[in-house]
Amino acid sequence: MTLSKRDFLFSGAAAGLGLALPAWAQGKPQFDTLNMFVPAAPGGGWDGTARAIERAAKAHGLVGNMPFENVGGAGGMVGLPRFVNQRKGQGNVLMVGGSVMIGAGIANKSPVTIKNVTPIARLTEEAGVIVVPSNGKIKTWKELEAALKANPKAVSVAGGSAGGTDHLILGMMLKAMGKNPRDAAYVAFAGGGPANAAIIGGQVSAGISGYSEFEEQIKAGRMIPLAVSGKSRIPGVNLPTLTELGVNVSESNWRGVFAAPGINDAQRNALIEFVTRLVATPTWKQELETRKWVSAFMTERPFERDLAKDIAEKEVLMKELGLA
Repeated sequence: MTLSKRDFLFSGAAAGLGLALPAWAQGKPQFDTLNMFVPAAPGGGWDGTARAIERAAKAHGLVGNMPFENVGGAGGMVGLPRFVNQRKGQGNVLMVGGSVMIGAGIANKSPVTIKNVTPIARLTEEAGVIVVPSNGKIKTWKELEAALKANPKAVSVAGGSAGGTDHLILGMMLKAMGKNPRDAAYVAFAGGGPANAAIIGGQVSAGISGYSEFEEQIKAGRMIPLAVSGKSRIPGVNLPTLTELGVNVSESNWRGVFAAPGINDAQRNALIEFVTRLVATPTWKQELETRKWVSAFMTERPFERDLAKDIAEKEVLMKELGLA
């Protein structure tokens, strides 16, 4: 395994002093077993992030085994209490989560929220994409916009869990169009797979999710992409932003990893070290490029401060949109 300059210097110094080297410096996995908890059904963005972590970690010898546990429902609010209660104090487990979990906790008035776990690192940021089924009545952005302005209740829109980023984007779109966000005909799904099926099956008029979750269906011609929700266009994807289309909305979805509550500093630092080494690997960088994810890597105290700010802002936004 190739060592970074810092690792190389540390290894040389430790050897010269007769000190024991960390396992990863001796070419052994940093974790023999690192459990991955995904509070969502297979096929969605959190699951995709976890699988990307697994591929990069195994490709570069950072882990031996990485067992998965998927527990979907309510934007992570079904799996989160299970993670908190069953994994407390365990330093060899990571949970994937993100901005969706903040809104879901508020919307569901959950007694257990993202505040109850240990932040390790923010990893990626991804703009949402608004799509319609290719076999549906609506084919263009102008047609979708006109339908939403005429009667939002008649335009069903599929997305992730209630209160999540997809739901917020729709509410913000309606507000920007002069309509009441509470009139949104939002259809929430526990995972990307079921949402995809509902859209291409014509069960809904449109859909909102991260581009990577819809990319396969877009390329196959089963979905028509109309716009993206980020501040700028997605590199390599010729789609206008909502702002370009005259709708003053800009919102992206970030994802990261969290540890169980009750871990000690040594356990926390080991997980931070693991993720820091992971994001520096060529395999992880290739995952970002392939999935159209933007690197938003941030760890330790800066991530904790950013997370607290995001929670406070979403609490205000969801009240404004009538979602809390």
